[in-house]
Amino acid sequence: MRSLCSAEKSIAALAPAQAGPAIARSPAGGDRAFCNRVKGGRSRIVLYSHDTMGLGHKRRNCLIAQALNTAGLEVDILLISGMGEASAVPMPAGVDTLTLPALSKTADGQYQARRLNLKLQEVVRLRSQIILAAIKNFRPDVLIVDNVPRGAVRELDAALEYIRRHLPTRCVLGLRDILDSPAAVRHDWHRAENTAAIRRYYDTVWIYGDPAVFDARREYRFPADIVAKVRPLGYLDPRRRSPSTTAHTQIQQLRLPSNCELVLCQVGGGQDGASLAEAFAQATFPTGTLGVLLIGPFMPAEAQQRLYALAQGNPRLRLVDYLAEPTLLLAQASRVVAMGGYNTTCEILAYQTHALVVPRLSPRQEQWIRADRLRRHGLIDLLHPADLTPQALTEWLHRPILASPTRLDLNLNGLENLVVEVQRLMMIAGLPDSRAS
Repeated sequence: MRSLCSAEKSIAALAPAQAGPAIARSPAGGDRAFCNRVKGGRSRIVLYSHDTMGLGHKRRNCLIAQALNTAGLEVDILLISGMGEASAVPMPAGVDTLTLPALSKTADGQYQARRLNLKLQEVVRLRSQIILAAIKNFRPDVLIVDNVPRGAVRELDAALEYIRRHLPTRCVLGLRDILDSPAAVRHDWHRAENTAAIRRYYDTVWIYGDPAVFDARREYRFPADIVAKVRPLGYLDPRRRSPSTTAHTQIQQLRLPSNCELVLCQVGGGQDGASLAEAFAQATFPTGTLGVLLIGPFMPAEAQQRLYALAQGNPRLRLVDYLAEPTLLLAQASRVVAMGGYNTTCEILAYQTHALVVPRLSPRQEQWIRADRLRRHGLIDLLHPADLTPQALTEWLHRPILASPTRLDLNLNGLENLVVEVQRLMMIAGLPDSRAS
């Protein structure tokens, strides 16, 4: 905990002093280039994600970037990501990436440098300076921050304060449907001073979910002035993603037999998915089915070795290290066994694949809460991690698929609503600031 506090103090020192009133953002008197863009030139959007665990934040921002890029908007989009793999994803014209030195999150939720032999405060200070330099030079019309209002270990503080004082950039906080248990969110947000940051820096808060499943405004007891900024957009539909030629080629190279029913297992990035993967690898598949297990790029090497040893004795199990677009397999599958991350869940809901979700319980309760709410609406089946065994998966795989009479009609229009919101923000980019000073 001492290293975390030290890093936060280091980043706070980068931001301009906040004594006295903040300068209201306006394109007049100092940002003529921005004003020209508002009047008819190409607009600029920055998407930031801290990316400390798994692939979820990066994949969500890539999907958003693609939706904005294909919506007919005249925009240039810069993705600032803590995931080096983001730069390996094919990007269309008008979209590019800036990769930060990587952070990782330990089992107890603490941050550390992923690869560099640097102290936490050193790598966070470096990341913060890179972000600030990008904002100063790119001068975005809209900044969309994923999930963490002040960035990992407050690394966004300097950039947000610079925007507040010098740019008319409209700032958006994008939150997935569920963050954690209400008690944990209130504790974490109070400690990080997130509510104050939203008041000072953010024009609006988007929630990528449906309040019929989980209403964050009510569940997390957001203050009235924060609730006024919140806009639930709906879940982000992954069917809007346009898979690259490389992704289709990867699927073809798997040479999956056409006469088998496909059963899929997804464990996200694989960092904490070994237990589910090993249980699936030891399950007995129904006659005429082929099990395909997506390992994920972050699964520990020793766990991968155990899986390959299991696969050698099972001709009806296929292991796949990594797929650029796993939904190409999900669309073919009759069943899926998966962890309960946001993106995976959206994919299951969009493709309406019969699913058994085995969520992680730590360091956050997010996956469990999401899976439990969706189970109550008859949208998925749920298995507690403590009950995970090869036999439990075998029994589910052999169970008949029955239509649920209580299936909820979900809002999956998050991307369409997001594009409309971006257009609205760009239209008001030159108007006076509405945030607390």
